[in-house]
Amino acid sequence: MPELPEVETVRRGLNQLTLNQEITGGDVLLDRSIAYPFSVGEFVDGIKKNAIATWYRRGKYLLATLSPPSPSSSSSTGWLGVHLRMTGQLLWLHRDEPLHKHTRVRLFFGDQQELRFVDQRTFGKIWWVPSGVAVESIMTGLAKLAADPFSPEFTVEYLALKLQNRRRPIKTALLDQSVVAGLGNIYADEALFKSGILPETLCIDLQLKQIERLRTAIIQVLETSIEAGGTTFSNFLNVKGTNGNYGGVAWVYNRAGEPCRVCGTAIERIRLAGRSSHFCSQCQTLGGVRSL
Repeated sequence: MPELPEVETVRRGLNQLTLNQEITGGDVLLDRSIAYPFSVGEFVDGIKKNAIATWYRRGKYLLATLSPPSPSSSSSTGWLGVHLRMTGQLLWLHRDEPLHKHTRVRLFFGDQQELRFVDQRTFGKIWWVPSGVAVESIMTGLAKLAADPFSPEFTVEYLALKLQNRRRPIKTALLDQSVVAGLGNIYADEALFKSGILPETLCIDLQLKQIERLRTAIIQVLETSIEAGGTTFSNFLNVKGTNGNYGGVAWVYNRAGEPCRVCGTAIERIRLAGRSSHFCSQCQTLGGVRSL
């Protein structure tokens, strides 16, 4: 599943390629990819003859403000929302490009360009929220999100408050979007490694200094991955169809049995709450990788 760095990479690419161009139409090839409105025709009519003013990211959600195509107009005509879920991709392509068999939605722009939503597993969703309607009332998952790691609210005190008195493993807690927005399996493993914390450590047992290291590590691994264009282990592509490069420099994720890049100990893999967790038993027991 694309996590914060992958979604941020897509957002930046969309802001470079898709802004202030009139949406001339659309084609929905899989009705259930449209989460709202429930009528596919209403969705297409709602976005048509509008332009995308700006793309934002909230956790793993993408949100675009829609406005009239005139550059001088500042009025809003609603929102376009996207959640890529497990295998979703947004690709900016020429309309003559052959259709991928998993293409679900097409948005047509001028100069024969289009934005395609490709989704093999079909869990991804797209919303059109009309102007004057609260986005959170339609995209209800937004209201449940915790602070974004790059927001001013994401302080040591905030994270400590979110983790206090929780008797569940820290790795499981980090995957909870009501604790940290946008973090997923890859970067939770990476952040725990950099902060020297074993994934099975209970939240209630963490000291404030460990939480401080963890907050710093979360921000650092996310920044590093964004610079690398995200991680591609299976489906992720940016809007130009290019793989992310972070996977080649990951500290522990997907490296079970390989030597730790710091101490040489074999990376271990366990399952917590049905998810794989990768770690170095030496570095994360000693908390000895804080300077990475």
